[in-house]
Amino acid sequence: MHVIIHLHVFMNILHLISSKKEESPKIQKLKESCKDTATCPVSFPKDELRERLTPIQYKVTQEKGTERAFSGEYNKHNEEGSYRCVVCGNRIFTSEDKYNSQCGWPAFSNVLSQEAVTLADDTSHGAKRVEVKCADCKAHLGHVFDDGPKPTGVRFCVNSAALKFKKETTV
Repeated sequence: MHVIIHLHVFMNILHLISSKKEESPKIQKLKESCKDTATCPVSFPKDELRERLTPIQYKVTQEKGTERAFSGEYNKHNEEGSYRCVVCGNRIFTSEDKYNSQCGWPAFSNVLSQEAVTLADDTSHGAKRVEVKCADCKAHLGHVFDDGPKPTGVRFCVNSAALKFKKETTV
């Protein structure tokens, strides 16, 4: 219990610090290159989504929730394949770009294509972050930070509940 409390306090401190920083050039460049948020080709009725998704999947993707750190099924997942939006099936990440950032959520150094996601400013919880959404259905996936490995230098921190894995031998 103490570890969870300390982790929560640490995350809040990090968010407060990051909210004071200006957006890094890496994140600015990434936001410029990602698909415009004006269109949404895939839409589902909320009632259908409530029936089809688990409560945590619905909370994360439709209400911008977050699963508990280290609780998601894909946090330590290492199979070869692709990670898709749980709502619409859009291919977003591959196992080639997944790495262990030790942040408690699946982390990826890149997206499958810049058109797979949209990015938006997120100032919720008193922090300035960049939200990552599925470009096809606008489901909330997680956030992107500028502390990732080279060559991209970014870390897509994504909720497992927003993803569906498809095993593939060649991605």
